Amino acid sequence: MQSPVRQAHRLADYQEGPNLSSATNSAPVTADDVTDQTTAAADQTTAADQTTTADQTTTAADQTTAAADQTTAADETAPPTSGWRQRVRRTARRSTDVLAVGGVLAAMTLPYQLDLVVPVAFARIPVEALVAAALLLVLPGRVRTPVAATLGALLGVLITLKVADIGFFSVLDRPFDPVLDWGLLADGYRFVDASYGRAAAVGAAVGTVVLTIGVLTLLVAATLRLARLLAAHRRIGGGTVGALTAGWLVFALLGTQVVVYQDEWRTIGLPVADRATARLAYDHTMQIGASLQDRQEFAELAAVDAFRDVPADELLTALRGKDVLLAFVESYGRDAVTHPDFSPLIGDLLDDGTQRLAARGYQSRSAFLTSSTVGGSSWLAHASTLSGLWVDNQQRYRSLVTSDRLTLTRAFGRAGWRVAGFFPGNSRAWPEGAFFGYDQVYDSRNMGYAGDRFNFASIPDQYVLSAFDRFERRDNDQPVMAEVALLSSHAPWTPLPQLVNWNTVRDGSVFDREAMAAGQANKSAEDGLRSDYPKAVAYSLSTIISYIESQGDDDLVVVFLGDHQPAPVVTGPGASHDVPVTIVTSDQAVLDRVAGWDWQEGLRPGPQAPVWQMDSFRDRFLTAFK
Repeated sequence: MQSPVRQAHRLADYQEGPNLSSATNSAPVTADDVTDQTTAAADQTTAADQTTTADQTTTAADQTTAAADQTTAADETAPPTSGWRQRVRRTARRSTDVLAVGGVLAAMTLPYQLDLVVPVAFARIPVEALVAAALLLVLPGRVRTPVAATLGALLGVLITLKVADIGFFSVLDRPFDPVLDWGLLADGYRFVDASYGRAAAVGAAVGTVVLTIGVLTLLVAATLRLARLLAAHRRIGGGTVGALTAGWLVFALLGTQVVVYQDEWRTIGLPVADRATARLAYDHTMQIGASLQDRQEFAELAAVDAFRDVPADELLTALRGKDVLLAFVESYGRDAVTHPDFSPLIGDLLDDGTQRLAARGYQSRSAFLTSSTVGGSSWLAHASTLSGLWVDNQQRYRSLVTSDRLTLTRAFGRAGWRVAGFFPGNSRAWPEGAFFGYDQVYDSRNMGYAGDRFNFASIPDQYVLSAFDRFERRDNDQPVMAEVALLSSHAPWTPLPQLVNWNTVRDGSVFDREAMAAGQANKSAEDGLRSDYPKAVAYSLSTIISYIESQGDDDLVVVFLGDHQPAPVVTGPGASHDVPVTIVTSDQAVLDRVAGWDWQEGLRPGPQAPVWQMDSFRDRFLTAFK
């Protein structure tokens, strides 16, 4: 047992004098011990005795601090017979303190991209934590608790935004937009539902809500505990904050970083002197204003259209009599043809396809387009390509489809083509189809598919192209222009259908999921997403090449392109937003029209191939073939 004088000195280091009348909960402390402690404390610090009554009227958090301090003093004077209980309680308190400190620091230093979340990323000093700790140290007791709770709630909101950013960067390679992106939550739900079942979708939705509430609650509780800890240990807390502040300044001046990601192409580091949480708050605040202003800016851009008033007889004259197929290949990005993990399979397939088509009299030219989206939201890429406008968010898309903008599909319709759209991923009414000018829209409900479903990409690409041929090209005297979405290369990329003889496709019954997927599931589990992705893209590209070989003729012109790169979890961080684009025809006159584009020969664009923005395609195409 320590002497009463020594105990009094220890108690004086706390923020407020403890109320020794409630010093313990269950520890057996004698009345003489309590009397000795109180007398000694009064001799050394009279103020401690005087504040006993005041403490009873302070906030509940300050009373909890005093009680915790008293328990610490009582633990040190308790008889040895109950030492194990006190050690357990002391260990539990200290463990909780460590968890509170670690949780708050981890939340603040959590990187904004999943690939950057490595242990060394948390070995940084967040300036926001230093400012908050300094504030809590100087505030009086009555104010400290509500301020700490407010700081905890704000931190909870910011961390929720940061986690949303991690999700969006992992899939779409951009941060979450708190104004425009709420509708994408419903799309995410539908994707999980279609790919993994209703139970998984409901579970994911409920889990997200519970996790969000839990994070907010825990961060508020952790911040309150830190406030009490700082109040109880002012000297230690003040010294620690001062030392870390000095260290933060030194690291900031030196520009010191920790390496969190490295591959053969790039190295990514994060600053030790961290201020990411403050930057997160600033960026999202500015983003709200920019998103609200974007509607007016887009309306002004859409109002300017050089082709709106072009007469029908002057549109697309160089393609008269041709059937034009515009095919969007899901997730077919630049990395598919340039990344060392994917290009051996995809590149060889395209080179072989170039030779096979050449043997049939077809020539091709290829380049790249920079897509308006990454990893998802394919309709934004379709809209950008067809409208000649940069459509990179849902607000712009909604504004576009309520305007009178001349899309590429409507231009074909005005010039005399029958225009059709094939969208196997749609399972409900799509009123936007009227804006794009389709004479007929085919989706999963009216495409006549009777085969098995293959996850989100429910209808195999080969069936979709066969349906285009049967429903629109065959026995049709009017030239047809069709936009076709090929979804077999949509995540999760397994199981995959297999190419069959085109004469056996018919109603799709030949596509037996169980038979075609045999052996795929086990291999996918072993190799992971990065192995499944190129195989899925290879299937889609093989289908296009095979279709042109077997079903093409001199009047067929095919333009196929990717809608966007796959998610960054596949490509890694920092990948471009480029997608390959290729035109295939057996008519030299058509190629002569695009000679000024300087696209490279063949189906495979090389690293030095031209790169256009996706929204420039409409104007260049209409100009080349007018």
